[in-house]
Amino acid sequence: MRVLNYLELEDQLERSGIGTSTAHQRAALADTEHELETSPWAGGSPVSAAGRRLLGDRFFREYDLAHCNVIGPGSVAVARHAKRNSIPLVLHAHVTAEDFGESFRFSSQVAGPLRRYLRWFYSQADLVLVPSEYTRSNIETYPVDAPIRQITNGVDASRLDGHERLRDEYRDRYDIEGMSVFTVGSVFERKGLTTFCELAQRVDYDFTWFGHVDEGPHASPVVREWTSDPPENVTFTGWVEDVRGGYGAGDVFLLPTKDENQGIVVLEAMSCGKAVVLSDIPVFREFYTDGEDCLMCSSFEEYVEALDRLAENPDLRERLGENAKETAAEHSLERVARELDDAYRSVAGETPDGAPGDQSDHT
Repeated sequence: MRVLNYLELEDQLERSGIGTSTAHQRAALADTEHELETSPWAGGSPVSAAGRRLLGDRFFREYDLAHCNVIGPGSVAVARHAKRNSIPLVLHAHVTAEDFGESFRFSSQVAGPLRRYLRWFYSQADLVLVPSEYTRSNIETYPVDAPIRQITNGVDASRLDGHERLRDEYRDRYDIEGMSVFTVGSVFERKGLTTFCELAQRVDYDFTWFGHVDEGPHASPVVREWTSDPPENVTFTGWVEDVRGGYGAGDVFLLPTKDENQGIVVLEAMSCGKAVVLSDIPVFREFYTDGEDCLMCSSFEEYVEALDRLAENPDLRERLGENAKETAAEHSLERVARELDDAYRSVAGETPDGAPGDQSDHT
């Protein structure tokens, strides 16, 4: 099957969670029998496609199934083309109104209109993929009128190989000492920025946030406030070219986020064997177990207690980290490949061997 796996605005999103998930999908699909296309446009871009169309050529490339990972106008065009030509359409619900809030300036104010748009857009699909049952529960309330299937975003453990060798280099670069509390990813208030900084003010450990800081007009005022004048023991590194350095330098991964669809960075930290401290929210309870492969906290004081316990008990850090590696291994790219292959063949009406099959198992 020739599959279009499309990431609109790929250059801008390749460093985001959506970009990472799409990279995981493509790496996983490389080990299947499917032929992969990443651009829907004849000539590689809408402009080139328009030029070709004027000469009587096709505007869209040929493909047997379309899988879109974003919600913009390019993805709408692909969805309409697929529907007009009876091409199976899979839409990946990486974006939800809940997840979009407190990400950029005014993002919370547009949650209502975004929810209405997502209801319309996702309802075009023959199948909607979601990273978690929590995401399913959200989009079902919009409501979305399409079959929904959950598949993991996965984790590319091979991408993180060698993180240990970068430990000294990155600790020296960012002046990190003792037990290091850290997180990875773009700096958003939704990710728990205020809690992260207030915890640093309360305890004596070094805190480091490895990730891009928005500085344009769309940047959140809360992000501007904390990153322009952070607590003395907090470092915002900005974008790091080799994310392995962050996972190598840190000891305790902290993500006091308010909302996630799954949280690929959690799986990455677990894959590196780090002790993980998370907010006690439904999506994390879906995948992880408090006291086994992480510590979950539902109040500020619980975060303080968890960090102090881990500082005082290296054996606890090691045990949680080892269990976390086992959890992360359950979200391998091999699993992503199996789940995508099954989803594609089901929505196309095929059994795994390529014969016509039943499409009923989608909800």
